[in-house]
Amino acid sequence: MRGVAVAVGGLLLVGGAVVVVLADQQRVAEITHLQQQIDQVDARLDDAREANLRLAERLTTVRTQIADDDTALGDTTGFLP
Repeated sequence: MRGVAVAVGGLLLVGGAVVVVLADQQRVAEITHLQQQIDQVDARLDDAREANLRLAERLTTVRTQIADDDTALGDTTGFLP
C-alpha cells in the first residue's frame, strides 16, 4: 500500500511539474504576443504622428493663404490687387 501511495504521489508530482511548465510556456507565448502587438501599435502611432505633421504643415499653408486673402479683401481703398 505504501508503494502505491509513493507511486501515486510521484505521478502527482510529475503531473504538477508538467502543468507548471505548460503554464509558464503559455505565459511566455502570451508575453511575446503582447510585445508584438505593442510594436505594431507603436508603428501605427509613429505613422499617425508623421501624417499629423504633414497635415499641420498643409494647414499652416492654408491659414497663411486665408490670412493673405482676408487682408486683400479687407482693402478699404477700393482697389483689389
